[in-house]
Amino acid sequence: MTGSQGKGSKLSVEALCEAVGVSRAGFYRRWHEHAPKVEETALRDRLQQLCLAERFYGYRRITPLLRSDGWCVNHKRVARLMREDNLLCLKGRTFRPATTDARHSWRIWPNLAREMEPTTINQLWVADITYVHLNEAFVYLAVILDAVSRKVVGWSMAEHLRAELALDALAMALERRTVVPDALVHHSDRGVQYACGDYIERLEAARIVPSMSRSGCPYDNAMAESFMKTLKHEEVNGTDYRDLADAKARIGTFIEQVYNRQRLHSALAYRSPEAYENARPWAAAQQPMAEQAVQLSFL
Repeated sequence: MTGSQGKGSKLSVEALCEAVGVSRAGFYRRWHEHAPKVEETALRDRLQQLCLAERFYGYRRITPLLRSDGWCVNHKRVARLMREDNLLCLKGRTFRPATTDARHSWRIWPNLAREMEPTTINQLWVADITYVHLNEAFVYLAVILDAVSRKVVGWSMAEHLRAELALDALAMALERRTVVPDALVHHSDRGVQYACGDYIERLEAARIVPSMSRSGCPYDNAMAESFMKTLKHEEVNGTDYRDLADAKARIGTFIEQVYNRQRLHSALAYRSPEAYENARPWAAAQQPMAEQAVQLSFL
């Protein structure tokens, strides 16, 4: 090849369109349909990262940070995105990126987990919700962990933050585990997904006691936060998920096969959650349900 088609040269849009058999108008129409969504999603993801790193920064300080990264944004757009994603700067208390809305009229239950020291499984479950970044959107993951074994006993993924997301994770946990009435505390943040009538009714029907964190204090749910950090670091970050189905399949495999079965925890004497549970006297009562749930949970 010579001239403009030599090594290292770039083909024009016309040449590329001709090569793949599409019209130039069709190329630009497709680009205009998807490029803004990709740009918006990438911007929001970077905004989340900066707000976590600079917890005391508001939109006026975040804006120049974005510009230094090459984003062409003004403070009005940054303020709008931070408001929509509830990425408020920290004012005298620990920052937590909001995936739940605590501004509701439902009952706030007392924090029972704060003073608990569970000694067996199914005494304390901890629940939380996080976001997962796709190419053109965000999806959301709800999880429930057993506080003694650190095992994920229930999880669910969806494109929304409605109560069904948390309810589906709870349904999986109840299918997997044998719950002794009035002996299990379910701890979460104060989000509407966990405080709403449907969720509390489901807990009460199973005779599970609700518990909620103090306002603005993520340390009250540190175990769930720790799992989310592990998930983001070891699976989500750097992974390009095509869509919700792809994310659900791959994250489900990480949860069930890697985290629950293989990942070693220092708090469990360097055993995996499943190995820890299987080594304890309660294993026989839980094993049949656990084996069946693992087979079906991420299909």
